Amino acid sequence: MRLEELRSFEAVARLGHFTRAADELFLTQPSLSRQIQALESDLGATLFQRDRTGVAITTAGDALLPIARRMLADADAARHEMDEIAGLRRGRIRLGAPPTLCVSVVAEVIAEFRRAHPGIDLHITEAGSRALVEALGEGALDLALTITRPNVRSDAAVERVPLFTEELVVASAADATGVPARLTVRELAALPQVAFNRSYDLRVATDAAFEAAGLTPMIAVEGAEMDAVLRFVARGIGVAVVPATVLLGRPELRGSQLRAPSLTRTVNLSRRTAVRPSTAVAAIERTIFTVVAGLTDDSSALHDRIAPVR
Repeated sequence: MRLEELRSFEAVARLGHFTRAADELFLTQPSLSRQIQALESDLGATLFQRDRTGVAITTAGDALLPIARRMLADADAARHEMDEIAGLRRGRIRLGAPPTLCVSVVAEVIAEFRRAHPGIDLHITEAGSRALVEALGEGALDLALTITRPNVRSDAAVERVPLFTEELVVASAADATGVPARLTVRELAALPQVAFNRSYDLRVATDAAFEAAGLTPMIAVEGAEMDAVLRFVARGIGVAVVPATVLLGRPELRGSQLRAPSLTRTVNLSRRTAVRPSTAVAAIERTIFTVVAGLTDDSSALHDRIAPVR
């Protein structure tokens, strides 16, 4: 079993067509077909069913696909690691994070890391925690910041290191009136709100809090993404429940504390369990820990809203 055969198999499985896969890999179609046949012969299994319209992956092929993707990702990581032996002058990191962290903690991490290691290429994937954990397991990411969600099973292939727990606060325009410094969920429900898309963990958490209290919130705008939510709030369209870290460096917004009940979330550093991090990945892990330590330090503007997990 050779890497080029696995690469050809993955391309055919992803594209569902031999001709398109051959074009992507800069191979002739006969060469691609020979590689697939050699792989099938080596494994003793048929990987694709061919017909006039294209190809369909078989049960054996479907079982091989995630394994092949992990092996290809590991091979790419090995090449990059060899490139880094001379030092952190070059390399690549694939980092994933939810949108709520990309606009806060991740931005701080990238700024600090780029100052120290300008030769490292950073590729950021923005997605929900569930999708990020799946991408880690498949080898599509080197590292991810994820949110702990209740009643979600852990993945044995992914290790989670809790970083900090932060409050969810009510964001409003800095010049808004009628939004107290502290308010209950019942008081929040009476305010016009800018609600996140239902795919957001934040929306799930706030909907659950309203439902538990038997309340129906007043929604001004629904289905917005993070950047739009913050812009709408700054323009005074409504308030939004956001993580405390989102308020960093945003003087146009202010945060009010939720009570009865308060809402929190835990942020984790997630990585593949059985894979040793590359030199570059280990370096950005250290940067993440440094940035988090600064956020949770007593001198931080948010020290009373977030706390390290010990």
